Amino acid sequence: MSNLQQTRRLEGLSEKIFLDRYAWKDADSNHAKVGDVVLVLTKDDPKFPTKEVGEIINREGRIATVKTRSGEIVTTDVEKLTLNIEKTPEEMWDRLAKAMSSAEESPELQAEWQEKFRYLLDDWKLVPGGRIAAGAGASDELTLFNCYVIPSPKDSRGGIMTTLSEMTEIMARGGGVGINLSSLRPRRSIVKGVNGSSSGAVSWGGLFSYTTGLIEQGGSRRGALMLMINDWHPDVLDFITVKQTMGQVTNANLSVCVSNGFMKAVKEDSDWELVFPDTSEPDYTEVWDGDLDKWKKSGRKVIPYRTVKAREIWNTIIEAAWKSAEPGVVFMEHYNDMSNSWYFNPIICTNPCGEQGLPAWGVCNLSAINLSKFYDEEKHDVNWDELAITTRYSVRFLDNVINTTPYHFEENEKNQKNERRVGLGTMGLAELMIKLNIRYGSPESLEFLDKIYGFMAREAYLSSADIAAEKGSFTAFDTEKYLQSGFMRNMTEEFPEVGEAIREKGMRNVTVITQAPTGTTGTMVGTSTGIEPYFAFKYYRQSRLGYDEQFVPIAKEWLEAHPGQELPEYYVTSMDLSAKDHIRVQAAIQRWVDSSISKTANCPSDFTVEETAELYELAFDLGCKGVTMYRDGSRDTQVLNTGKKESEEVEAQVEEAEQQIADQFAGEEAALEPLVLSETLPTEEVEKTQGNKVVDKQYKSRPQVLRGATYKVNTPFGMAYITINDLDGIPSEIFLNVGKAGSDVFAMAEALGRVCSLFLRYGDHGYKVELLIKHLKGIGGSGAIGFGPNRVESIADAVAKALESHVQSGVGGGHEHDPAPVAATLEMESSVDQGTGDGGHSHNVSVTSRDLCPSCGSATLINIEGCKTCSTCGYSKCS
Repeated sequence: MSNLQQTRRLEGLSEKIFLDRYAWKDADSNHAKVGDVVLVLTKDDPKFPTKEVGEIINREGRIATVKTRSGEIVTTDVEKLTLNIEKTPEEMWDRLAKAMSSAEESPELQAEWQEKFRYLLDDWKLVPGGRIAAGAGASDELTLFNCYVIPSPKDSRGGIMTTLSEMTEIMARGGGVGINLSSLRPRRSIVKGVNGSSSGAVSWGGLFSYTTGLIEQGGSRRGALMLMINDWHPDVLDFITVKQTMGQVTNANLSVCVSNGFMKAVKEDSDWELVFPDTSEPDYTEVWDGDLDKWKKSGRKVIPYRTVKAREIWNTIIEAAWKSAEPGVVFMEHYNDMSNSWYFNPIICTNPCGEQGLPAWGVCNLSAINLSKFYDEEKHDVNWDELAITTRYSVRFLDNVINTTPYHFEENEKNQKNERRVGLGTMGLAELMIKLNIRYGSPESLEFLDKIYGFMAREAYLSSADIAAEKGSFTAFDTEKYLQSGFMRNMTEEFPEVGEAIREKGMRNVTVITQAPTGTTGTMVGTSTGIEPYFAFKYYRQSRLGYDEQFVPIAKEWLEAHPGQELPEYYVTSMDLSAKDHIRVQAAIQRWVDSSISKTANCPSDFTVEETAELYELAFDLGCKGVTMYRDGSRDTQVLNTGKKESEEVEAQVEEAEQQIADQFAGEEAALEPLVLSETLPTEEVEKTQGNKVVDKQYKSRPQVLRGATYKVNTPFGMAYITINDLDGIPSEIFLNVGKAGSDVFAMAEALGRVCSLFLRYGDHGYKVELLIKHLKGIGGSGAIGFGPNRVESIADAVAKALESHVQSGVGGGHEHDPAPVAATLEMESSVDQGTGDGGHSHNVSVTSRDLCPSCGSATLINIEGCKTCSTCGYSKCS
């Protein structure tokens, strides 16, 4: 097992990630010298910055000149450069092997395991978790744990501030944090100490979220936060919909903790009681910690707040997830039934990515085996022997992290050394399956997944038992209770030798397996991330390093070797799979994961609310511990995109004509005149006209008469009248009339109509109607109208629905030369979904036109006593 001596140079985004995130940094900018390879900031944008790798070619005082890999010359202050002590992965592997082997008891064992760990790390067979890679052997301050769950806040101002302080300290040292808010009393409940009422659990979640946005984790990334609430909490509906109001919670992932009883009530369409402990109990502040079952078992009083249909809460979760991929759901009661720590340390929350359910003061201790390295080309099979060795060494590697990391809270150290929780996962699964010609998501793949993950779980547990025989079991280990967990019953039934080993030797770690997302480390290594299929074989990745194009090597190599051919069917991407295939894969792997899984069910943009409900229920029925879906385009910003910019050519042309558009669109009639460009386009696309202007031939001029239809659609802002006129049988202009003349809603609706008209009338516009519908459909705001196919999320969503109806009905098609326009009126009857104030019940009411509040952005600005006042946040124009 000699170390490989050849230096492996990383390239492109891989090199940028390595130098930015994981290489050992040189904090002294004075060390910068000519010839150093550095990261230089080339675009200083607070949201979308860009960094490039370059070499210092000149330095004068504090000013350095850097030539980037692309040849760009950048002059900057040396303080803005990222300097590194390590330049290659080999240097990092040497550091990590030495740091982890230092936990061994004797010099002989240290030397033995330094060599074994170096073999393990070589060629990225094991890819350490980000915090381990960045901190081990490089800093005594940085935690080696990726994430933490801290206790639910004590229900007092002091308790909340203590939690805020703990969260801040952990994030500042590089760890993400999970917090369950269920311990905080609900909104409007009485607070006797101040003779007032509580602002509620969700409002304090906003405080944690805001603080997270201010923190740079360990100097290298934004803070990561998971907020959760239990299904019995009276604020659960507010929590589910909080992200539909701008600015309240913007820097946290959200999940609802769901019990088996709640899911039973959903399936039976029965009532569900929202409750909270009686805060007048004499020892409430000292005893209450968010564990309702424990509170009830102690005989203390619980106050019922209101009773709702369980399906009402469930449907609200589903609709919110469909809109914006949140909240996720964690089946927390099932999670604890399966948990190996069930008898001494209940799981209360997960980490920010959801793959690790943890008790209070629990930590994530993560690394991933790169499965793409275990393909045996000769046998066209997995190299099972090599995978077994790597799995066994990896468990010891992670166990040693527990003894080498700095602990900044005594409670973390006490808890972790009591249970010694580790999380060995994988990356490169999709790449391995492509090499094996197995289509991800197929029945064959489910059998393969059961085999390989069962094999790794067996090896990991046998390794932990061997370490226990040598070093002792975790402190809280109880043989019989441990083997009674849901997970261990399945494990020992399939692999009796594991149960025998545990009874004979004990168990070093309470849990061993976790499937984390590995987005950044997987991208650095150049393989598929986590257990996910490839997002696409060519895509663009947006991160704080910039906007980078990626072409998956295994697909690129195949296409180069087979020119003119399409990729085989086993080259599958996340969007090629059905959402249910994603969940079936998750369930197959979950069987062999004692913690949990970070897995997203990717769905197309036209995935419906009803299909989302089926997906979430399938996850529960198959035994998953949680579920998260992502509907393509449901968020403003995606980390990964298949196209650099959709309609990129149109956007570029519109940008060139921006000033001319502003000049010409002075009135409603002017919006229908031909677009004039000042920049010269290709000769075949333009012609000279009067003066020095150039008319773009791609723009379709408007004839004297157009035929169309007017659609009457109820929206959250009031009744909208949407007129769609056709040119050559295809929609080419849209007029919108919503709200009172002079209101902000009226102005924004008019602007939307003009921009849509411009888009539809420019170029070959046959495909553009579908594209416009795709991008407008499903855009949501602070309210919604109607249900099912008649549900209208916003004015933009109303336009999309009207366009769909127009295209499907063929109204106006082919009659553009008729002597007079004909207006057809189609009414979409709907109702308002109030969502607040009455338990979220829906009523069929008339919607009056409202204006936008400049404070909270909701369409709730109305005239009260002669002044515009917001009924949501209390903003008043007169105050």
